[in-house]
Amino acid sequence: MLNNLRNSLQPHLEKLGRGFSATGLSANFWSAVGLGFAFAAAVVYGLQLEYSLIFGGTLLLVSGFFDIVDGQVARFTKTTSQKGAFLDSVFDKIAEVAIFLGILIGNYAEPYLVFLAITLSLLVSYTRARAESVGITLQGIGIGERAERLLVIAIIGMISFMEYAIIIVVIIAAITFIQRVIVTAKHFG
Repeated sequence: MLNNLRNSLQPHLEKLGRGFSATGLSANFWSAVGLGFAFAAAVVYGLQLEYSLIFGGTLLLVSGFFDIVDGQVARFTKTTSQKGAFLDSVFDKIAEVAIFLGILIGNYAEPYLVFLAITLSLLVSYTRARAESVGITLQGIGIGERAERLLVIAIIGMISFMEYAIIIVVIIAAITFIQRVIVTAKHFG
């Protein structure tokens, strides 16, 4: 869903890409920075300190910001590549698993819910990757892509309702998975 807003935000995103490109640092560097912030968020969630949900959510939002930066830098510098797209995708999955692990260790939600959330989240990504391997584009298909799922965790978690956030992620990831399976199946007749 948020991917569908990119067209309206494109002028601002281009400025972001131009600004971060001026540092001379590569898109892959910014991908690694985003992954680092995701790891930091996971550790903060796992430590379960007094303000872990607020700090973890903030770090998760910063991680998401750098997930936008890396793509914009690659586009602005015209250095988009299959290698960069592959690394970005792998880093995104590592970050997502780390976040859920931190939530699990911090005991913010029932373990079976965290397991369902990560499983369905990975299935959403897998269906997209598998469909794209046969030429079917699924970007923007579904109500719970990665950005939406992480925003739910960050924002709803920050107001101390992490278990509800995980339940919402389970629901929107399941719906997105089903939507993607249906869209892909329709392409095969």
